[in-house]
Amino acid sequence: MGGFTEANLRALAGVRSFKRGLGYLDAVSGVEVGDGWVTATVHGTERYEVELTLDGPGEPAGECDCPYGLEGNFCKHLVALGLTVLARSESLPRQRKAARDRARDLDAWLSELSKDELLVLVREQVAEDRQLRRRLELRAASARGDLAEVRARVRELLDIGPFAQYGYVEYADAGAYSDQAGQAVSAIRALTGSGRAADAIILAREAMQLLAEVLESVDDSDGRLGQVGGHLADAHREACCAARPDPEELARWLVGHVLGDADDLTDIDPLDYEDVLGERGMTALRKLAVEAWRGNRTGWAEKYLMERLAKAGGDVEAVIAVHAADLAPNGHTHLVIARELDTAGRPDEALRWAERGVRDARDPAAVDTALVDYLCDRYAQAARLPDVVALRRDHFGARRTLLAYQQLRAAARAAECWQAERERAVALLRADAGRRQQGWYGGPVLVDALLDDKDVDAAWQAATETGAHDRQWLTLADRVRADRPADALGVYVRLAEPLTRQTGNAVYEQLVRLLLSIRDCHQRLGTPDEFTAYITALRTLQKRKRNLMRLMDEHGL
Repeated sequence: MGGFTEANLRALAGVRSFKRGLGYLDAVSGVEVGDGWVTATVHGTERYEVELTLDGPGEPAGECDCPYGLEGNFCKHLVALGLTVLARSESLPRQRKAARDRARDLDAWLSELSKDELLVLVREQVAEDRQLRRRLELRAASARGDLAEVRARVRELLDIGPFAQYGYVEYADAGAYSDQAGQAVSAIRALTGSGRAADAIILAREAMQLLAEVLESVDDSDGRLGQVGGHLADAHREACCAARPDPEELARWLVGHVLGDADDLTDIDPLDYEDVLGERGMTALRKLAVEAWRGNRTGWAEKYLMERLAKAGGDVEAVIAVHAADLAPNGHTHLVIARELDTAGRPDEALRWAERGVRDARDPAAVDTALVDYLCDRYAQAARLPDVVALRRDHFGARRTLLAYQQLRAAARAAECWQAERERAVALLRADAGRRQQGWYGGPVLVDALLDDKDVDAAWQAATETGAHDRQWLTLADRVRADRPADALGVYVRLAEPLTRQTGNAVYEQLVRLLLSIRDCHQRLGTPDEFTAYITALRTLQKRKRNLMRLMDEHGL
C-alpha cells in the first residue's frame, strides 16, 4: 500500500469529512480488492459505489458517486472504505496477488477460446446486460455506416421520456439518464474512430441541441449531465480534427453555437479549433464575431466572444472598444478597461479611464469601491496624497460607512490633515444619527466611528443622545467597565433582561456572559451582596431551564 495511511486519509478528506467517515465504518459492504484498487458499497442517504486507487502516480485517490464525491471531493464514504482497508492491511497483499492471478487466468482462458466460443460468450452477456447490448448495437450500426440507425439510437438515448415523471427527470433518476446520455457520446466517438468523422460531426451537433432542449427538464444538481456536455464538445472537436470540415462553415457554426442556448451545456471555446480553422477559418470567425457584436453590443455572449478573440490576437484597442460600448453606470467597466491598459503597459491612459469612471458615475453612492481603491493606490504611488484624501472624502460623503470612514482616516493621516477631516466627517455622521430613529438596524455609524477612534467618552455621549444598537451598547459597556462600572452595570442588566424570557443554548451562553460582566461590575462597586440577591432571584425564576442552570453552575454563578 506504499504510503497509504490514516494520515493520508485525514489530509485528503479534511477534518470534517474524516470525522464523519468514522461513523460509516459499519456501512461498508461488498469490498472487492483488485490489483491497485479497492471497491465497495457504502450505505448512506443512498447506496453509493466507492473506489479507492492505491497505486497511482501521486497520493492515493478515490471516486464516489455521492453528490459531494461527484464534485471531485474525497468524501466521508471514501474515508470509511479507506479505514476499512487499513483495518485489513495484513491480508491486503494476499488479496491483491489473488486479484492479479485471477486477471491473468481470465486473460489466458479468453485467449484460448475459439471465435465461435467467444461469440457464444458475448451473446450470453448481451442477453443479460441491456447496457452492453445497446453499446454493441451502436457499434454495429456505426460499422455498417448506417447513419440513420445511429442517429435514431442517439436520439433514443437522449430521450428523457423513460426517466421523466410529468415531463421532469428528478434527482433520483438524473444519474441514470446521464449515464445513458454518455453512451450517445461514446457512439459518436466510435464513428470518428471507425473513419466516419464527418458523420460524427453531424450527430455531435444534433446531440448538443437535443441536450440543450432537455437541460431545464433534468435535476442536474450533481453536474453529471454537464460533464456529458463537456465530453460531447470534446467528441465534436475530435471529429473536426479528423474530418477537417470547411473552415468557413465551421466558423459559422461555432459563432452560432457560442451565441446560442446550447453553449450553456458544452462551453465550447472557438479558439480550441484554431488549428482546424486555419487562417481562412479564423478570419471568418473574427468577421462573424464582429458582426454579431455590432448587432448586439450589450449581449453578454457577444461581448465575451469579441473580448476572447481580441485578447487572443493581442488587440487591446478591440478589447477596450468592446467594454466601452456598454459602460456600467457605477464605473466597474472603466476599471476593467484601466486594468487592461495597465497590462498593456499604458498606465497614463489607464488612469484617465479610471478617473472618468468616478466622474461619470450617475450615483456617487453606487461607485464601485474597487475603482475608488484603484485610483487611491495610483495617486498614492505618485505621491498625490491630497488627491487621495479628496477622493476618500467624496467617497465617504456618498457612502458614510465605517469602512469609508476608516479609509478616509488612513488617507488623511498619511497627508497629515486628519484633525480637520475628522471634524467634517464626524459632523456628517452626527447629522445622520440625528435623522435616524433609535433602534435602526446596526446602530448609528457615528457610534462605531467614535469607538474605532478610541474616543469612548464621545461614543457614549453620542449613543446617549442619538440612540445606539444593543451591539454598540455592549461594546461601550465593555470599554467603560473598568472606569465606570455603574454605567456599564446598567447596560448589562438591561441587555440581560429580555434574554431571561428566551430559550435555547445560544441564548443561555449569551446570558451567562452578561451575568459574568454584571458580577464583575458589582465587585468593582463593592456591592457583592446585591449581585447575590440578583442571582438568587434569577435562579428562582429560571430554575426550569436545566441547561441554563448547568451553565451557571459551571461558571460559579
